[in-house]
Amino acid sequence: MRIRATVAAVSGALALSALAVPAAQADDSSYRESAAAAFAAAHGASGKSAFTTAVDGDLNVSFSNFKIATAVKVGTTNHVATTVTYKLTHGAEVDIHAEDFATGPYIYKGAFADPDNILFGYYAATCTDTSATTATCKGNIDIYPADGELLNSDAGSWKGGALALNYTTDDYADQGGLGSTLVQRNSKLTVNASPEPVVKGRTITVTGKLSRANWEDNLYHGYSTQPVKLQFRKKGSSTYTTVKTINTSTTGTLKTTVKATADGYFRYSFAGTSTTPAVSAAGDFVDVR
Repeated sequence: MRIRATVAAVSGALALSALAVPAAQADDSSYRESAAAAFAAAHGASGKSAFTTAVDGDLNVSFSNFKIATAVKVGTTNHVATTVTYKLTHGAEVDIHAEDFATGPYIYKGAFADPDNILFGYYAATCTDTSATTATCKGNIDIYPADGELLNSDAGSWKGGALALNYTTDDYADQGGLGSTLVQRNSKLTVNASPEPVVKGRTITVTGKLSRANWEDNLYHGYSTQPVKLQFRKKGSSTYTTVKTINTSTTGTLKTTVKATADGYFRYSFAGTSTTPAVSAAGDFVDVR
């Protein structure tokens, strides 16, 4: 499994004693490394874990009502954080507000027993009691694409899970299959309509390019052979209508022609895929005379 660049060396052979950090640090950035260590140790480097999505571990904690955004758009360099909320249920003997207790959400790609990749929050979640044994918790999933956390093959569907750790006893609780989201390669779309101005009835050439983030070289590259709609909005209107649909070239470029009929705005619009979000270019105004 891959667990962010700074903890990639953590393997299933790592003992849970690696979680023993000072209690005062339970809520600082050490949480992410500790959570990664716990997950790797629990699931094993061999990928032969028998875990399903049920709660595993010695800590009397379980999780439910996991809520995350439907999709998370990730570019090439900027840090992306998406908020997760979930319900935590614990035994009366578990003090979730103790300095040596921490919990947080995570998302994983692939099978829970041996995921292809996993992403945590940088800090532990914060929890608010709703009863003596339940709490509502809120935390982030933090993604740093420039740090090599993602491969292009990671785009698509991910599942959600949550962890709870006790830094003093090394006890933990780990549960997957709590929710799902799409982690998508951010997209960009451009348009240019010319000539401007143009005589009514003459030909307008509309060019553009659809590109998306490449997480392996931190650049944007053309998205090839994708259907894109050419749309027009007449001056004074607030509604775009589809003129035609064309496919991007092998390099993501777009080019088509239309007849000039009235002043208005041309744009390209892409509906999106499971790996790449929908995007529309800003309209380019053409003055028809």
